[in-house]
Amino acid sequence: MTMLKRTLMASAIAFAAAGAAQAGEIAVIVKTTNSNFWQNVNKGAQAAIEGQSEHTMSFDGPAAESAIADEVNLVENAINRGVAGIVLAPSDPDALVPVVKRANENGIPVVIIDSMLADGAKGTYQAFLSTDNCAAGEEVAKRMIKDAGETGKVAIMSYVAGVGSEIGRVGCFTDYLKKNSKLEIVGPLYSQSQMATALNQTTDVLSANPDLVGIFGANEPTAVGMGRAIVQAGKAGQLTALGFDGNADLQQFVRDGVLEATAVQGSFAMGEKGVKTVIDLLAGKTVEDFINTGVVLVDKENIDSDEAKNVLY
Repeated sequence: MTMLKRTLMASAIAFAAAGAAQAGEIAVIVKTTNSNFWQNVNKGAQAAIEGQSEHTMSFDGPAAESAIADEVNLVENAINRGVAGIVLAPSDPDALVPVVKRANENGIPVVIIDSMLADGAKGTYQAFLSTDNCAAGEEVAKRMIKDAGETGKVAIMSYVAGVGSEIGRVGCFTDYLKKNSKLEIVGPLYSQSQMATALNQTTDVLSANPDLVGIFGANEPTAVGMGRAIVQAGKAGQLTALGFDGNADLQQFVRDGVLEATAVQGSFAMGEKGVKTVIDLLAGKTVEDFINTGVVLVDKENIDSDEAKNVLY
């Protein structure tokens, strides 16, 4: 058992021992509300809250993932109004640690989704629900080698440097390519999860590197901007483009052959399981310390399958 697992388990047991089933608001706070991915988390959270009358659910987030101070304030506000529990997708691994500690000190269970907090938060939240981002990054890297070959240049279009999901996803993608191919990496470039920024960055990368054999857009707004730049440059189908997440734009890019494939997370499951985990904690139950919400590599061949439909949004 890892130290993280022992710490989370002890923390969850402590909340279970407290026992009192606490009714009230469960605050779901995500990195931004301006993204289909996070709106799909909202849908999952709503599904979890339906069919029971003991708890209500609120959903909020900043206007942009880079507005970290705004997210901190949203958590502060939730604590101040005495919510029963919090589901949090932290936009920064360090900046959210003090408010999560404060929630814990106030007896409010916190379930973290999508991105890990820094080590300083150990013992202050009760469960972590996420895609195994390292495993997902490796899966995308395997597909890149399979489709682009083992030599040439691959550009990495990333989002926010240092975010837990980015470290695992892009880090393990990079490490796998370095260990298992002779592909040369261009970047990573960071879009700050802004589609327009990703579009401009990709346009520049394509212009400066006409010999690219592959390109990876590591989250939804980045991959959408990347895809649009590829279309505008007339490069669709001329290099292996792989995305991450599964909104309508990315699905259309797959169908049109702009993207070879996109790795889609269980965003609905993050919201649904996140809220259910808080409800279990409030009922005095013990919970798993880590819940993997999974990833599906969606391409033209499987996009209409049940497996893909369950994760696309």
